[in-house]
Amino acid sequence: MSRNISTPEGMPDDVDRLRRLLFSLGRLHSLRDPLAGSCERRQLTSPQIHALLWLGQDGALTMGGLARRLGITEKTVTGVVDRLEREGHVQRERSPEDRRVIRCRLTASGSRLHRKLDRTVIQGMGRMLEHLNTTDRRALFRILEKLIASATPKAGPRG
Repeated sequence: MSRNISTPEGMPDDVDRLRRLLFSLGRLHSLRDPLAGSCERRQLTSPQIHALLWLGQDGALTMGGLARRLGITEKTVTGVVDRLEREGHVQRERSPEDRRVIRCRLTASGSRLHRKLDRTVIQGMGRMLEHLNTTDRRALFRILEKLIASATPKAGPRG
């Protein structure tokens, strides 16, 4: 059974090429997610490691905010946070303004682990970027910045 997937006008070949290239990139051990090995060594799942990274990057987040960053449901993020809390890496706090709002933040142990994970990410990205010359790196950054700018919601008129 095939699905009818729409692609932007005149770009089906480009979309297919991008898809194939991204899958090929994902298969390469040397360019794979620099955190893949950290999951196994630290006996944490990928969502748990990414939760630590987001909390270290953005500070305290609501359960919903963390779920959106991880691309999972709020029900699923509860299990992720439960395990990180049991391990002593995360703590939950109720908002004093609205007791229904629960924020997650890193503990001292979680902050130490975040710093280690962040170093792993930096080293992995460095290994990836060393395959590109300066011109290619600039082009990559320009393209990524353009994609981010086009996906960022524009502020509407205030009224």
